Amino acid sequence: MGFEKELLGGLLVGLASALPLLFEGRIAGVSGYAASSLRPQSAEGRTGILFVLGLLIGGFIWRFAGGAVPEINGLEINLLLWGVAGLLVGFGSRLGGGCTSGHGVCGLGRASPRSFIFVVTFMIVAILTTFLMRTFL
Repeated sequence: MGFEKELLGGLLVGLASALPLLFEGRIAGVSGYAASSLRPQSAEGRTGILFVLGLLIGGFIWRFAGGAVPEINGLEINLLLWGVAGLLVGFGSRLGGGCTSGHGVCGLGRASPRSFIFVVTFMIVAILTTFLMRTFL
């Protein structure tokens, strides 16, 4: 069939987003966990550190298990630039009350009306941006 990996990945993402909600009563938002990791003296901060470390370790496991790094045509890999971009995305997602995937996975999974509005807004802006770029660039 060809979609087994995607199905398994989707199930794992769903499970990973449900576990913190079930066991901690907390939404599995990456930006929230990353922000709490900046306060390591609290229990919430230590959980945030473990969450962020799990993301990093998961990436290394993926790479060493034979997972490919996607190629992005025309993009030079500059770790400093990627780091700054990551910090800006993190800041923006905290400022906006969550990121696209957080609202799409966790928010829609909880049937949050706010997340539904965010996801519809993200999709409209993405479709409009793609249309404008393909039309004028």
